[in-house]
Amino acid sequence: METTSTVSLYWIIFAGTVLLSWIVQVVLQSKFKKYSKIRITAGLSGAEVARRMLRENGIDNVEVTSVRGRLTDHYNPITRTINLSDGVYNSNSIMAAAVAAHECGHALQHAKGYVPLKMRSALVPVVSFASQWVMWVILAGMLVINTFPQLMLLGIILFALTTLFSLITLPVEINASKRALVWLNDTGITNYETHPMAKDALKSAAYTYFVAAISSLATLFYYITLFSRRR
Repeated sequence: METTSTVSLYWIIFAGTVLLSWIVQVVLQSKFKKYSKIRITAGLSGAEVARRMLRENGIDNVEVTSVRGRLTDHYNPITRTINLSDGVYNSNSIMAAAVAAHECGHALQHAKGYVPLKMRSALVPVVSFASQWVMWVILAGMLVINTFPQLMLLGIILFALTTLFSLITLPVEINASKRALVWLNDTGITNYETHPMAKDALKSAAYTYFVAAISSLATLFYYITLFSRRR
């Protein structure tokens, strides 16, 4: 009876987070499309916004490059590159300016030794390893949980590391957006009309990380509950 209720709980959590994730993605895509059509008065492309923000913050060792894909924008602290998707790199829209400034926010975090970013970067190799093996270990642990519960426990620990990574990512992303919005407003690249749009765009993007963290926490709770009940 307990096992059945636990499985039901898992599927409720799974279905709920999948639905929520889908809604967030639909909203984000809609906002991206909407704000990609609105030009900033400064007329700067995403690449030009990024280079200007880096320069004005005294960062001269970070390169701005273009990468393929949609919403593939990211900052790489290892190569010290800000990688902007095609739709951001060449566009002079408010969406492009917001995304480019957000990625520069990560470069500023790196330059200033922002602690959550340092913590996340330190976890990358560990989480990369954990992500490759966690599901296999947990599945194997479920099969032998009554005879070898330590294997299931190991799987939970590995999954907990990925959950920790998701939680640390939240303040990193939120802080990068705050830095971006302050700079965009102070430099006049956004004005009273376009600044709320930039804020709305970055807030929508942040929800994806929030949903990922909630989903990971909920799944971790399920694994812990399953482990506790079967013992």
